[in-house]
Amino acid sequence: MSLTDITRPTDVSLNTDLYELTMAQGFWESGLTEAQACFTVFFRDNPFRGGYAVACGTGQIADLVENFRYTEEDVAYLASVEAPGGGAMFKSEFLDWLRTFRMDVDVWAAREGEVVFPREPIVRVQGPVIACQLIETALLNLVNFQTLVATKAARVVQAAEGHAVSDFGLRRAQGPDGGLAVARASFVGGASSTSNCLAGKIYGIPVFGTHAHSWVMAFPSELDAFRAFARSMPKNCCLLVDTYDVRQGLANAVTVAKEMEAVGERLSAVRIDSGDLAKLSKLAREMFDEAGLPYVKVSASNDLDEYTIQSLFAQGAPIDSFGVGTKLATCDPQPSLGGVYKLAAVRKAGEGAWRPVMKLSEMAYKRTIPGVQHVVRFVDEAGCPVGDVIVDDAVATGEPGLAVDVLDSERAYDFTAFEAHELLVQVVAGGKSTGAAGTLGEAKRRCRDALMHLDPAVRRFLNPQIYPVGIERGLADLRLRLAREERAGAGQASLL
Repeated sequence: MSLTDITRPTDVSLNTDLYELTMAQGFWESGLTEAQACFTVFFRDNPFRGGYAVACGTGQIADLVENFRYTEEDVAYLASVEAPGGGAMFKSEFLDWLRTFRMDVDVWAAREGEVVFPREPIVRVQGPVIACQLIETALLNLVNFQTLVATKAARVVQAAEGHAVSDFGLRRAQGPDGGLAVARASFVGGASSTSNCLAGKIYGIPVFGTHAHSWVMAFPSELDAFRAFARSMPKNCCLLVDTYDVRQGLANAVTVAKEMEAVGERLSAVRIDSGDLAKLSKLAREMFDEAGLPYVKVSASNDLDEYTIQSLFAQGAPIDSFGVGTKLATCDPQPSLGGVYKLAAVRKAGEGAWRPVMKLSEMAYKRTIPGVQHVVRFVDEAGCPVGDVIVDDAVATGEPGLAVDVLDSERAYDFTAFEAHELLVQVVAGGKSTGAAGTLGEAKRRCRDALMHLDPAVRRFLNPQIYPVGIERGLADLRLRLAREERAGAGQASLL
């Protein structure tokens, strides 16, 4: 669980792909320990066929950087790794160098809870090329999954229309670390609580839970089980009513609610975990209201997602809260964000100016954007985003509001009439945290506010409107020039 709680740095540096280390040794042998690189993190498509993503995991980057080091145990392991052709994979001199290695990088990132969009950098890493390379896998591991989960949670919370959503996904998550990441990112995305007690301890997220079907089955009767739970947990009494028959379960819950009233307590809610949730929630509301118990809430669970919740409300289901598990924890139906980490600029040791580089690829879709990029977000008078522009100050024409579409060079944007804000903030300077990441509570509020100001046409689930992302004209011209030069065989900048 080292990467989700990276204030405890166990195994952080070895939670990586082998090629990061083989490249690091290659750079070291080539005399490039002082050479500088600039990488950007971005994704190519919005998850869930939606109109946006919610940045998450970026708040842990500073902890990752500060705790990134190679222990004697790490070095001993690397010394034991054999090359396929025989002999040691790593040279002893390189391993000696790793013993004193520190992650001396600068990092800019979108703050957790911000809405972000395809192709624009959500993280920029600058520093020694070896350091930038070694952090790649761990950084992507943090940002990719948590951004995906936060986006899924935000969609579920949107569908819930202000009703509480609790993360119930721990038992279906991808391992202990995945369960913690899900709880953390779900909270940023708008979930009110989690069932995960470890996440509650580590991150301060409110925890929620009452009893399972096994509780009911362990007693002579359902009514006995409900009475026993009410005695044990009078301030946390939500009764699961579908172990046997929901109508009878509701009748037993009414009986227990009346008994609780008689001793000055209140039944908090009932939960329905199977069957026709729309029909059964209406039955529950009717029975409690007729019994003079309008304060008893109705909660629902059972493989819920944003579409199911939206459908329940369309059917008039009087559901007050939702427990969302499997489809949130596994990000059904999309298991991966697909964020990538690409080299965008280099400079030799002692040089002042960055030299942009780009990947062409056989597929235009995979062509990268060169340069030391940042993102300018333009907002209207109400604070609503109208478009983002990717900028490299070294080649900018002076008007960041004038841009061409990131995928369609024939489409132009003019945002000069709108107020400009920087999307990326510096979270690491010289390998140390700047303190800019903030708290999870701040990230949660930021997400809520960002989605509230985002155009509803971009937020809708079915065929959302595409949010404008452009490339500043000077950067667009640079990208075109580099592509032409590379095709003509002129080559690109290098560290050698």
